[in-house]
Amino acid sequence: MYLNFKLSFAFALLFLVHIGESQPAVFDVTKFGAKPDSNEDISKALLSAFKEACNSKIPSKVVIPKGTYLMNQVRLEGNCKAPIELEIQATLKAPPNPSQLKKDMEWLTINHIDHFTLSGGGIFDGQGEQGWAQNDCKNSESCGKLPNNLSFNFLTNSIIRDITSLDSKLFHINVLGCKNLTFIGVNIKAPAQSLNTDGIHVARSRGLNITNSQIGTGDDCISIGDGIQQMYITNVTCGPGHGISVGSLGKTPGELPVVGVFVQNCTFIDTDNGVRVKTWPASHNGVVRDLHYEDIIVQNVSNPVVIDQLYCPYNQCKKDLPSQVKISKVSFKNIRGTSRTQDAIKINCSKGVPCEGVTLRNRT
Repeated sequence: MYLNFKLSFAFALLFLVHIGESQPAVFDVTKFGAKPDSNEDISKALLSAFKEACNSKIPSKVVIPKGTYLMNQVRLEGNCKAPIELEIQATLKAPPNPSQLKKDMEWLTINHIDHFTLSGGGIFDGQGEQGWAQNDCKNSESCGKLPNNLSFNFLTNSIIRDITSLDSKLFHINVLGCKNLTFIGVNIKAPAQSLNTDGIHVARSRGLNITNSQIGTGDDCISIGDGIQQMYITNVTCGPGHGISVGSLGKTPGELPVVGVFVQNCTFIDTDNGVRVKTWPASHNGVVRDLHYEDIIVQNVSNPVVIDQLYCPYNQCKKDLPSQVKISKVSFKNIRGTSRTQDAIKINCSKGVPCEGVTLRNRT
């Protein structure tokens, strides 16, 4: 079952070795006007350094050296002429007041690059506390309109490694339209009360790997939207948070199938859920197939195993109409630990398109 994961992860490691074989051209943002430990925004300096690096015909590296920098919203666009790395050694701080930010733009966006690397051990501090009250979707009309910390769109053969996302205003990391993208050693931190701050949200992507990472936040540690194919999640620790979730699905017409999600050797600590699949009642058509969860540890988790096809968080649904998302070929193997509720396993499948091939077992 995990042969494809091993091959995909091996590709990521080979890519790391490859980019380390040649000395890249280095573009230090301080040479473009950025000043550490000051009150000056480094957005323009970063954009200028990136544009020059992106035009380099040899591999390049943009470096933000150690220190603390203020940064407004930035969008870095490919296509670049050679592999490019953004090495963040610093702590970057977003404007704390949401009103200072454009609502149609993330804090840092990376678009349309092949062979991109984000690295350096740096911290993206979204300073999101002032925005969390707006994320109460039950009571706030502005819910979901704040910027995510990081957005990766249409990247191929790329790696995000050794970075920290702190206190995002909305999602920490959003992934869309990517192929062969690997996260290694990513650390995500936000308090449990930070509403709607998903750790890593992915959609419409293929060949994703998330490994050796720690995620603690106020919503799903990892949320999987529509159009995901061949995603591998290993050695991830989740907590606080709402667990690792496929969905919610079925609310929007035209959603693409989710096929091939593998979660292995992960630990959930004090989370609301462990591994979960959620679809809306009275939904549009959809497909979820080939989900496999193995060697999972749960510690004081409210709902360790969940399939919920009556997902309706604000009771604004037609629960008498079944979900039309078809779930099949789902396995839960060797999930162990402690539940803080009596019903550790909740399987609530659609009455309209019942689940098929759902299995639960210990290691044999």
